[in-house]
Amino acid sequence: MADIAEPGRLALHEAFIAPAPRKSSFYLALRLLPPRQRRAMYAVYGFCRAVDDIADGEDPRAERLAALARWRAAIADLYAGRPRRGLEPLDEARIGYDLRQADFEAVIDGMAMDVEDDINAPDRATLDLYVDRVAAAPGRLSVRVFGLAERAGIDLAHHLGRALQLTNILRDLDEDAARGRLYLPREDLAAAGIAPGPIAGVLSDPRLGATCSALAHRAAGHFDEAGRIMDAAPRRTVRAPRLMAAAYRPVLDKMLQRGWAPPRTRISKSKSALVKAALRHAFF
Repeated sequence: MADIAEPGRLALHEAFIAPAPRKSSFYLALRLLPPRQRRAMYAVYGFCRAVDDIADGEDPRAERLAALARWRAAIADLYAGRPRRGLEPLDEARIGYDLRQADFEAVIDGMAMDVEDDINAPDRATLDLYVDRVAAAPGRLSVRVFGLAERAGIDLAHHLGRALQLTNILRDLDEDAARGRLYLPREDLAAAGIAPGPIAGVLSDPRLGATCSALAHRAAGHFDEAGRIMDAAPRRTVRAPRLMAAAYRPVLDKMLQRGWAPPRTRISKSKSALVKAALRHAFF
C-alpha cells in the first residue's frame, strides 16, 4: 500500500528510519538503550513525530483530521496483522514488546484535540485528558520497551509524562500562543483573577505568574513522584526516563526562579548537564 504521508510530509519509511535529532535530550536518552530496544523506540518516536507534525501543520483542519484518520486506520491494520508499507519497524516493536493498541490510539486522539479546535484555557479535566493522551500514552508505550513492571511502568508514564508536558506548556507559552493555543487551565486563571479573553491579553496580565506557578508546582510534584518510582525500579529499566527527567527538571526550576512576566526568554536545556547525566546513567 502507498505511504500514509501526504506530499510534503515525512514518508513512513523516513519517519521510522530517521532517529531523533542528535542534539535532543530524547536522542541522548535512546542512545543509552541496547540496540533492540533502541530500534523499537525509534519506531515509537517515528509514529509520535509523524502525528505531531500533522497536528502542528499548516494544512486546513479537515485535511489534518483526515491524515490522522489514515493513521488510525493504519494502526488498526497493524493490529489486524496487515502492516502497511513503512510500518514494519513499528510492527516489530508491537510484537516484541506487547505494545497496546489503545495507547497508539490515545496519542492520535490527543493530536486530534489540537486539530479539532485550538485549545484555549481548558478546564483542568480536559487539560489532564490532553496531557494523558499526548504525553502519558507515549510513556506507556515506552516503559514496555524499557522493561518496567506493569504497575510501575503505568505509574511512571502517568507522572513523568505529566511532569514533562506541563513543563513544556509553561516553557512554550508564547510559541503556543502564535498557533492560537493556550493550555493554562481556566480554574487556575480564575483563581488568579484573570478573566477569559484574547490569549495575548492573558499572557500580558501581571497576575499570570500566580497561574503559572500553580501549574509549575504540580509539575514538580509529578517529577518528585516519578523520581520515587524510578528509585524503586531496576536501574537498567529507567536509564532513559532518568535522563529525560534530568533534562527537564532544571528547566522547570529555572522558570520558577525567573517567573513568567514578559518578555519571556525561552529557557533551554543545559547541554553540559545533559552530557553529565548521560554519562552517569550510562554506567548504572
